[in-house]
Amino acid sequence: MPRNFAQLRSQVERALAGRVAAPFEYRDRSATESVSTGVDEIDLLTGGFPRGALTEIFGPPCSGRTSLLVSSLGLRTAHAESCALIDACDAFDPCRAEAAGVELKQLLWIRCRNFNHALRATDLLLQGGGFGFVCLDLSDVPREMVRKLPLDAWFRFRRAVENTQTILLIIEQESNAKTCASLVLKLEAGLVHWSTTKPKEVLAAYSGEALCRPPFAQLLDGLDVHASVLRSHVNPISRMEFREGRISTIIGGSSGSPETIFRANAMSGCHAGASIESTSRIA
Repeated sequence: MPRNFAQLRSQVERALAGRVAAPFEYRDRSATESVSTGVDEIDLLTGGFPRGALTEIFGPPCSGRTSLLVSSLGLRTAHAESCALIDACDAFDPCRAEAAGVELKQLLWIRCRNFNHALRATDLLLQGGGFGFVCLDLSDVPREMVRKLPLDAWFRFRRAVENTQTILLIIEQESNAKTCASLVLKLEAGLVHWSTTKPKEVLAAYSGEALCRPPFAQLLDGLDVHASVLRSHVNPISRMEFREGRISTIIGGSSGSPETIFRANAMSGCHAGASIESTSRIA
């Protein structure tokens, strides 16, 4: 029996050679390093982005996805970490990202023509290694197209970053990675905040020039973003709410998922390093 077992194990290892390294080796998944996302409220909710794992962030447009991405890129590049962004729809705005604190010299921006190019570029980057932060931005790819991606592709991405220091971030409109994701974060847009400017202040800014301003004119001041943890294999956290820096525990509720609320500020350009996202990709 021992000989048969040894032969079977050898056959399995040879069959998986080149695809799975040491399939019978025990890996302690509890020992996972996490780093800050760049938004304090999200850090308190999730514990940060885990290294050597796949993190999935999804939500509809104007839900803060790009805000969180820019915040993370700004923090990671500020630490002189090599980052890569695979932009599936060529929607990234480097000028606004630089204004929000992203060091562009530390960022490899890959502008893809289509969905398949983005997948191939991600495979090459992960297999080559050397990046501390890799993001595959599929936020503008039709959800029907992303659904057709086979599950083994998500497993391949996860295996490529296991036992490495790389943070793999996937941004989508809906969750597709299933159990391949160690952290799944859902973002939703909350209350929109508007501010008005007094006519005399507007006139003063134009040095006395006559300016006709309709009485209903308003400026976008910011919006609340609701974040919920749907899956976390690394940092299980109790359900809490954070609103503009104030922390309070939620008693009861219809969902058992942890949630947080953070404010993205449009006037200053950032909140905890994150600028506001809009349908025109202002973030």
